[in-house]
Amino acid sequence: MTRPRTPSQTVGPYYAIGLSRLPQNELVGRDDPGATMLIGQLIDGTATPISDGMIEIWDGRRWGRSGTDAAGTFTFLVTKPEAVAGAPHFDVFVFARGLLRHQLTRIYFPDETEANARDPVLAALDDADRATLVAVEQDGSLRFDIRMQGDRATVFFEH
Repeated sequence: MTRPRTPSQTVGPYYAIGLSRLPQNELVGRDDPGATMLIGQLIDGTATPISDGMIEIWDGRRWGRSGTDAAGTFTFLVTKPEAVAGAPHFDVFVFARGLLRHQLTRIYFPDETEANARDPVLAALDDADRATLVAVEQDGSLRFDIRMQGDRATVFFEH
């Protein structure tokens, strides 16, 4: 007997519909000391933007969520978190169509060279993989693109 597929078998573009309607991407106030924009793009293995994904970040105290737009862009207003067990970083959860389980990665800060060098997670990676986890400064903001597969794919962790 053939049964129809259910949402748990074929993950669709439900994030924009159900979870990303209200802005939840400002972890701090615009006038808070150190407030900066974190901007990125969610990209698939063919370098095509993923327009219906969702990115969540956690800094150890605060949580935020941003859906991706037609260009795959996500944004957050953040401050640098305190270092806990390594260099300051955000835990990042990536949700997108076709994933039955979210992916976990991290965002490290480009101005934390010494702390990044001592971080046990970054130290376990080769230079190319390490580079996929460090944001870059761009026009007064931080830029962090997430590549799901392919050339310069972002490192993801088991969870």
